[in-house]
Amino acid sequence: MNQLLKTNCKLSLTNLQTHCEVDYIIGSGAQGEVYKVDLDGKSLALKWYFSRAATEKQRNILKTLIDKGPPASSFLWPILFAESPAIPGFGYFMPLRDTRFKGLTNLMKRRIDPTFQTLSLTGANLAHNFLQLHSKGLCYRDISFGNIFLDPNTAEIQICDNDNVTEDDQSQGGILGTPRFMAPELVRREASPSSQTDLFSLSVLLFYLLLLHHPLEGKKELSIKCLDLPAMNRLYGKEPLFIFDPIDSSNEPVSGHHDNALIFWPIYPKFLRDLFIQAFGEGLVDPTSRVRESEWRNALTLLSDSIFYCSNCESENFYDSDFIKANQGSAGICWSCQNTLSLPPRIKIENKIIMLNKDSKLFPYHIDDSRPCDFSAPIGERLSKNSDLEQPTIKNISREKWVSSLPGETPHDILPGEKLNLITGTQVYFGKKKGIIRI
Repeated sequence: MNQLLKTNCKLSLTNLQTHCEVDYIIGSGAQGEVYKVDLDGKSLALKWYFSRAATEKQRNILKTLIDKGPPASSFLWPILFAESPAIPGFGYFMPLRDTRFKGLTNLMKRRIDPTFQTLSLTGANLAHNFLQLHSKGLCYRDISFGNIFLDPNTAEIQICDNDNVTEDDQSQGGILGTPRFMAPELVRREASPSSQTDLFSLSVLLFYLLLLHHPLEGKKELSIKCLDLPAMNRLYGKEPLFIFDPIDSSNEPVSGHHDNALIFWPIYPKFLRDLFIQAFGEGLVDPTSRVRESEWRNALTLLSDSIFYCSNCESENFYDSDFIKANQGSAGICWSCQNTLSLPPRIKIENKIIMLNKDSKLFPYHIDDSRPCDFSAPIGERLSKNSDLEQPTIKNISREKWVSSLPGETPHDILPGEKLNLITGTQVYFGKKKGIIRI
């Protein structure tokens, strides 16, 4: 491979009046090559542009991004500009991606198999981080699973390729997006990338994440003999139709071809399916009707809270209040083993219903609206029972006391480190927020 930068060499940097040591190449893309380097004793990634991509416009974009700084720590953001007398063009330094983070392409190819819990929280983290970006007046332009990395164990994310981020609704920058992720108006060349087109791409990404399939690829795609550019423009731009459109079934998924979509769609609760119907229903034709980042974040944390285990096969299932109301309190059957489901203890905090499984935790976002998506330090944890006869409990592992009471009884404090018995009707006050236990 004919690399721009030679490995194991020292590269002098004109603008920084120092040099970096090039260790090895990490990868190559359409715009340039990325290397692991050492700069003043710190391991970083260095992207160097091919000559055709090293334009004055790209230089200005980079300098603007470096001045603004990252909207959140999950973005592997440009931190230093780089020029060298030895190599034409320029580049930039960014944080090095931790090896525990795996690309979402690994999920699509089933090289990793995260739990529903991990997928839910990964989606919530994605929505939260793109909300931080958009709130800074910025547009990512190229949301796709090629730019996202997740830790399959913790649901933490890292977002790369941030050098194409521009101010919202600006025509500057050469990236329109990745095919299959671009909003219909971008496919039709009727708009420039913006936070509104980002919202469509985010919805496609979340659909891929949870269902391992594209939301617009159904029966109509199968009828196309050659998926050339005109066919793609029609499928994704001129005549897009959601595969689960509740009115028009002409693009429904086909068994034997779109099995992931057919299997996963009925597993998820109605509140999540309704959001996808909005995103790829009204959101296809009216950008102002697209699902906002905060809506996705709230729905996906609620999805995480709704997970409970089948008592027969231990598979993750979802609490669906709409289903339970329609079926006289029945939780239904396990999607995996077809056995009847039974619900674990749960707590309702305002409109949030949180399943208290054997390994469940309460987090700051459950009781503090100012800390959405905060999984940094749990405040409570369900304790395992030694026998079926033992009372289920939850332990206060926060620094604040809780106040607990049963109707008609005197309230008492649950201090940090103390346990609370899970009894139906128990009211728990977490500061100003009240929870009610159900068994």
